[in-house]
Amino acid sequence: MELSPRQQQILAIVKRSGPITSQQIAEELNISRAALRPDLAVLTMSGLLEARPRVGYFLSSKPTQALVAEEIKKIKVGDVKGLPRAVKVNTSVYDAVVTMFLEDVGTLMVVDNEGYLEGVVSRKDLLKAAIGGGDLQKMPVSVVMTRMPNIICTTSDETVLTAARKMIEHEVDALPVVRPVEGQEKKVEVIGRLTKTTITRLFVELGEGGR
Repeated sequence: MELSPRQQQILAIVKRSGPITSQQIAEELNISRAALRPDLAVLTMSGLLEARPRVGYFLSSKPTQALVAEEIKKIKVGDVKGLPRAVKVNTSVYDAVVTMFLEDVGTLMVVDNEGYLEGVVSRKDLLKAAIGGGDLQKMPVSVVMTRMPNIICTTSDETVLTAARKMIEHEVDALPVVRPVEGQEKKVEVIGRLTKTTITRLFVELGEGGR
Protein backbone atom coordinates (compact mmCIF):
# COMPACT_ATOMS: atom_id res chain seq x y z
CA MET A 1 0.00 0.00 0.00
CA GLU A 2 1.47 3.35 -1.07
CA LEU A 3 0.55 6.37 1.02
CA SER A 4 0.11 9.84 -0.39
CA PRO A 5 2.36 12.66 0.90
CA ARG A 6 -0.54 14.02 2.96
CA GLN A 7 -1.25 10.61 4.50
CA GLN A 8 2.41 10.30 5.43
CA GLN A 9 2.21 13.74 7.06
CA ILE A 10 -0.85 12.67 9.02
CA LEU A 11 0.93 9.58 10.33
CA ALA A 12 3.91 11.69 11.38
CA ILE A 13 1.64 14.12 13.24
CA VAL A 14 -0.25 11.33 15.01
CA LYS A 15 2.98 9.60 15.91
CA ARG A 16 4.33 12.81 17.42
CA SER A 17 1.20 14.16 19.11
CA GLY A 18 -1.36 11.35 19.35
CA PRO A 19 -3.98 10.93 20.62
CA ILE A 20 -5.02 13.91 18.55
CA THR A 21 -8.36 15.06 17.17
CA SER A 22 -9.16 15.49 13.49
CA GLN A 23 -9.59 19.22 14.09
CA GLN A 24 -6.08 19.47 15.50
CA ILE A 25 -4.64 17.49 12.59
CA ALA A 26 -6.49 19.71 10.11
CA GLU A 27 -5.13 22.84 11.78
CA GLU A 28 -1.55 21.53 11.59
CA LEU A 29 -1.97 20.78 7.89
CA ASN A 30 -3.83 24.05 7.29
CA ILE A 31 -6.76 22.29 5.61
CA SER A 32 -10.43 21.79 6.46
CA ARG A 33 -11.75 18.77 8.34
CA ALA A 34 -13.82 17.87 5.27
CA ALA A 35 -10.67 17.73 3.12
CA LEU A 36 -8.95 15.62 5.76
CA ARG A 37 -11.77 13.10 6.17
CA PRO A 38 -10.95 10.83 3.15
CA ASP A 39 -7.31 10.44 4.22
CA LEU A 40 -8.30 9.56 7.78
CA ALA A 41 -10.75 6.99 6.43
CA VAL A 42 -8.02 5.33 4.34
CA LEU A 43 -5.57 5.24 7.25
CA THR A 44 -8.09 3.79 9.69
CA MET A 45 -9.47 1.18 7.26
CA SER A 46 -5.93 0.06 6.41
CA GLY A 47 -5.21 -0.49 10.09
CA LEU A 48 -2.56 2.21 10.44
CA LEU A 49 -4.65 4.45 12.67
CA GLU A 50 -7.27 3.84 15.31
CA ALA A 51 -9.86 6.33 16.51
CA ARG A 52 -11.87 6.61 19.71
CA PRO A 53 -14.70 9.03 20.48
CA ARG A 54 -13.64 11.97 22.65
CA VAL A 55 -10.05 10.71 22.53
CA GLY A 56 -8.93 11.16 18.93
CA TYR A 57 -6.61 9.38 16.54
CA PHE A 58 -3.59 7.32 17.54
CA LEU A 59 -1.28 4.82 15.87
CA SER A 60 -2.63 1.31 15.69
CA SER A 61 -0.85 -1.23 17.87
CA LYS A 62 -0.67 -3.64 14.94
CA PRO A 63 -0.18 -1.60 11.75
CA THR A 64 2.37 -3.92 10.18
CA GLN A 65 0.17 -7.00 10.44
CA ALA A 66 -2.72 -5.15 8.81
CA LEU A 67 -0.56 -4.02 5.90
CA VAL A 68 0.95 -7.47 5.41
CA ALA A 69 -2.51 -9.03 5.31
CA GLU A 70 -3.66 -6.50 2.72
CA GLU A 71 -0.55 -6.66 0.55
CA ILE A 72 -0.16 -10.44 0.48
CA LYS A 73 -3.63 -10.79 -1.04
CA LYS A 74 -2.58 -8.66 -4.02
CA ILE A 75 0.80 -10.19 -4.86
CA LYS A 76 0.84 -12.63 -7.78
CA VAL A 77 3.07 -15.66 -8.14
CA GLY A 78 4.54 -14.09 -11.27
CA ASP A 79 5.86 -11.20 -9.15
CA VAL A 80 8.07 -13.43 -7.00
CA LYS A 81 8.64 -16.72 -8.86
CA GLY A 82 12.18 -17.99 -9.30
CA LEU A 83 13.86 -19.68 -12.21
CA PRO A 84 12.86 -23.31 -12.73
CA ARG A 85 15.39 -25.98 -11.82
CA ALA A 86 14.74 -28.89 -14.15
CA VAL A 87 16.23 -32.15 -15.39
CA LYS A 88 15.25 -34.29 -18.36
CA VAL A 89 13.01 -37.29 -17.83
CA ASN A 90 15.81 -39.71 -18.76
CA THR A 91 18.29 -38.21 -16.28
CA SER A 92 19.68 -40.76 -13.85
CA VAL A 93 18.82 -40.57 -10.16
CA TYR A 94 22.54 -40.09 -9.46
CA ASP A 95 22.73 -37.05 -11.77
CA ALA A 96 19.52 -35.67 -10.26
CA VAL A 97 21.09 -35.87 -6.80
CA VAL A 98 24.18 -34.04 -8.06
CA THR A 99 22.03 -31.37 -9.74
CA MET A 100 19.98 -30.88 -6.59
CA PHE A 101 23.05 -30.25 -4.47
CA LEU A 102 24.80 -28.05 -7.04
CA GLU A 103 21.67 -25.92 -7.48
CA ASP A 104 21.00 -25.98 -3.71
CA VAL A 105 17.30 -26.77 -4.14
CA GLY A 106 14.94 -29.24 -2.52
CA THR A 107 12.81 -30.00 -5.56
CA LEU A 108 13.54 -30.53 -9.25
CA MET A 109 11.09 -30.28 -12.11
CA VAL A 110 11.32 -33.16 -14.61
CA VAL A 111 10.65 -32.23 -18.23
CA ASP A 112 10.52 -34.01 -21.56
CA ASN A 113 12.73 -33.16 -24.53
CA GLU A 114 10.42 -30.28 -25.49
CA GLY A 115 10.53 -28.75 -22.02
CA TYR A 116 7.03 -29.78 -20.99
CA LEU A 117 6.42 -30.85 -17.41
CA GLU A 118 6.45 -34.61 -16.85
CA GLY A 119 7.04 -34.86 -13.12
CA VAL A 120 8.55 -33.49 -9.91
CA VAL A 121 11.20 -35.11 -7.75
CA SER A 122 12.01 -34.11 -4.16
CA ARG A 123 14.87 -34.81 -1.77
CA LYS A 124 12.66 -37.39 -0.09
CA ASP A 125 12.11 -39.21 -3.41
CA LEU A 126 15.83 -39.38 -4.11
CA LEU A 127 16.62 -40.48 -0.56
CA LYS A 128 14.14 -43.34 -0.85
CA ALA A 129 15.80 -44.43 -4.09
CA ALA A 130 19.24 -44.35 -2.49
CA ILE A 131 18.11 -46.35 0.54
CA GLY A 132 16.28 -48.84 -1.65
CA GLY A 133 19.48 -49.90 -3.36
CA GLY A 134 19.99 -50.39 -7.08
CA ASP A 135 22.35 -48.66 -9.46
CA LEU A 136 21.52 -44.96 -9.16
CA GLN A 137 23.55 -44.16 -12.25
CA LYS A 138 21.36 -46.43 -14.36
CA MET A 139 18.01 -45.74 -12.69
CA PRO A 140 16.11 -42.95 -14.51
CA VAL A 141 14.59 -40.24 -12.38
CA SER A 142 11.22 -41.05 -13.97
CA VAL A 143 11.09 -44.16 -11.76
CA VAL A 144 10.94 -42.15 -8.53
CA MET A 145 9.27 -38.87 -9.55
CA THR A 146 5.67 -37.81 -8.98
CA ARG A 147 3.99 -37.79 -12.38
CA MET A 148 1.46 -35.59 -14.08
CA PRO A 149 -1.46 -35.16 -13.47
CA ASN A 150 -0.71 -35.75 -9.78
CA ILE A 151 1.51 -32.68 -9.53
CA ILE A 152 0.30 -29.60 -7.68
CA CYS A 153 1.07 -26.56 -9.83
CA THR A 154 0.56 -22.82 -9.77
CA THR A 155 0.42 -20.11 -12.42
CA SER A 156 1.81 -16.59 -12.72
CA ASP A 157 -1.68 -15.12 -12.31
CA GLU A 158 -2.47 -16.99 -9.11
CA THR A 159 -2.01 -15.12 -5.84
CA VAL A 160 0.86 -16.06 -3.58
CA LEU A 161 -1.69 -16.60 -0.79
CA THR A 162 -3.54 -19.23 -2.84
CA ALA A 163 -0.28 -20.93 -3.80
CA ALA A 164 0.87 -20.98 -0.16
CA ARG A 165 -2.39 -22.67 0.83
CA LYS A 166 -1.71 -25.35 -1.77
CA MET A 167 1.74 -25.99 -0.26
CA ILE A 168 0.29 -26.38 3.21
CA GLU A 169 -2.63 -28.53 2.12
CA HIS A 170 -0.51 -30.90 0.02
CA GLU A 171 2.60 -30.75 2.24
CA VAL A 172 5.04 -29.82 -0.52
CA ASP A 173 8.04 -27.50 -0.41
CA ALA A 174 7.78 -26.08 -3.93
CA LEU A 175 5.33 -25.64 -6.77
CA PRO A 176 6.10 -25.55 -10.50
CA VAL A 177 4.87 -22.36 -12.11
CA VAL A 178 3.35 -23.42 -15.42
CA ARG A 179 1.43 -22.15 -18.42
CA PRO A 180 -0.70 -24.18 -20.82
CA VAL A 181 0.61 -25.16 -24.23
CA GLU A 182 -1.63 -23.94 -27.03
CA GLY A 183 -3.20 -26.81 -28.93
CA GLN A 184 -2.06 -29.43 -26.42
CA GLU A 185 -4.60 -29.69 -23.64
CA LYS A 186 -2.62 -32.04 -21.37
CA LYS A 187 0.76 -30.31 -21.75
CA VAL A 188 2.12 -27.46 -19.64
CA GLU A 189 5.36 -25.54 -19.91
CA VAL A 190 7.45 -24.85 -16.80
CA ILE A 191 8.20 -21.13 -16.53
CA GLY A 192 9.30 -20.88 -12.91
CA ARG A 193 9.07 -22.22 -9.39
CA LEU A 194 7.64 -21.03 -6.10
CA THR A 195 9.19 -22.31 -2.88
CA LYS A 196 8.57 -21.99 0.84
CA THR A 197 11.81 -20.02 1.05
CA THR A 198 10.50 -17.51 -1.51
CA ILE A 199 7.29 -17.04 0.46
CA THR A 200 9.15 -16.69 3.77
CA ARG A 201 11.42 -14.04 2.26
CA LEU A 202 8.37 -12.22 0.93
CA PHE A 203 6.72 -12.17 4.36
CA VAL A 204 9.90 -10.77 5.92
CA GLU A 205 10.14 -8.05 3.27
CA LEU A 206 6.51 -7.07 3.81
CA GLY A 207 6.92 -7.06 7.56
CA GLU A 208 9.93 -4.77 7.29
CA GLY A 209 8.29 -2.54 4.71
CA GLY A 210 10.70 -3.60 1.99
CA ARG A 211 8.12 -3.90 -0.82
